[in-house]
Amino acid sequence: MTGINTLPPAKEKWAVVSLASLYAFRMLGLFMVLPVMMLEGSHLTGATPQLLGLAMGVYGLSQALLQIPAGALSDRIGRKPVIIGGLLIFAAGSVLAATSDSIWGVVAGRALQGCGAIASAIMALVTDITRDENRMKAMATIGASIGLSFSAALILGPALAAAGGLTAIFGVTALLALIGIGIVLTLPSPPRRQHRDASAALPDVIKQLKNPAMWPLITGVFLLHALMVIIFSAVPGQLTAAGLPADSHSLLYLPVLIASFVLMVPLIIIAEKKQQMKRIVATGALLLASALLLMGSARQLWHWVALLILYFWGFNLLEASLPSWLSKIAPAGSRGSAMGIFSTFQFAGAFAGGLSGGWLLAHASPGFLFVVPGALMILWWFMVLRAKAPQHLTSVRLAASPDTGPDVTSRLQQLPGVADVLYIPAEQAIYLKVSAESFKHEDALTIIGPTGEEHGAQCQ
Repeated sequence: MTGINTLPPAKEKWAVVSLASLYAFRMLGLFMVLPVMMLEGSHLTGATPQLLGLAMGVYGLSQALLQIPAGALSDRIGRKPVIIGGLLIFAAGSVLAATSDSIWGVVAGRALQGCGAIASAIMALVTDITRDENRMKAMATIGASIGLSFSAALILGPALAAAGGLTAIFGVTALLALIGIGIVLTLPSPPRRQHRDASAALPDVIKQLKNPAMWPLITGVFLLHALMVIIFSAVPGQLTAAGLPADSHSLLYLPVLIASFVLMVPLIIIAEKKQQMKRIVATGALLLASALLLMGSARQLWHWVALLILYFWGFNLLEASLPSWLSKIAPAGSRGSAMGIFSTFQFAGAFAGGLSGGWLLAHASPGFLFVVPGALMILWWFMVLRAKAPQHLTSVRLAASPDTGPDVTSRLQQLPGVADVLYIPAEQAIYLKVSAESFKHEDALTIIGPTGEEHGAQCQ
């Protein structure tokens, strides 16, 4: 079913901010345990490094398995029921983990948290609520909220653990989920809109998995999040051994994250404005590899401060650049499917990192634990160098009339700046991949003609 947003601009902005905060609350709850699990979880009955690693990353397994199906379910029964149901499941998992005194209870709670896979449904609701010309800003707001939630989690996690251990962290997480349900209930319920740049289409998912241009990116995000969990299986203990008490770790993470963000911003500008995406991604991979390899021999606290700045500089650079690269290479009408695959590999990476991080911590020296991820990042750097640099294209969605025929798509394909065209009769929509510098929106509208609907605008 298609529809047109009729929300006043102020209510539309409020709805986007609400959804961004909802996304941030959930990610905050997932991430806050990462910097403290290995230290605080050691007091749980039956705890071993392997099981603590599993507890850190198991949410990624259930999240990866349910990410795309939950989005498809929201197309059938509605966005808000799926989001509210997912938040209830997330809250239940948080309560289970908060009230458990055994490692297996925490593992079960974390797995249940991941079953509340609502990311796709939130993105689809953003599409339903926003006008096409505002959607790029809305998605950017969501993306910024994810980055902020990760940074906040590294600071709040150790602070909450110092106040009340893992119970406090999981208790706050459950409360955030309930607040999120309250936010959802205040949101409007617009008609559901089919939009292939916002949600995955299952047949297209299979097609995009066969797209060779996708694999450097989904391999990259898999590694990025696997290595993140591996790092946090070891870094908290190393900081403590270097003389920084666990309740003071937040004091280190705050300046480290600020410094890495300041260093990241100029390179992101170069990647986008100077169209140097491949070079900047390769730079991020080298920054990460260098930090990881040097961590193997770090001993003093100032070593860790410098290397964590280097690590988060590379991490944040890749976290921001890889989705942007993906949106540029995804064929017309396939961005939603490509992002669904990307997110699935991201969460699967967290699960793999939990398993391997715990095992390495138990069976290998700390130096080896960092050297292996560093070597993997070097291998991926070579994969990036062999990849084709992306064209800097954006996505455009245009409303089509029921009598749109092959001649229309053919004429659109011939317009300056148009790289790809896809007409979806079921949506009465035409998707294009275009160069923003040479594509003229008015020329496309002249070819399509009036449809009685609002025409789409560019979106990343």
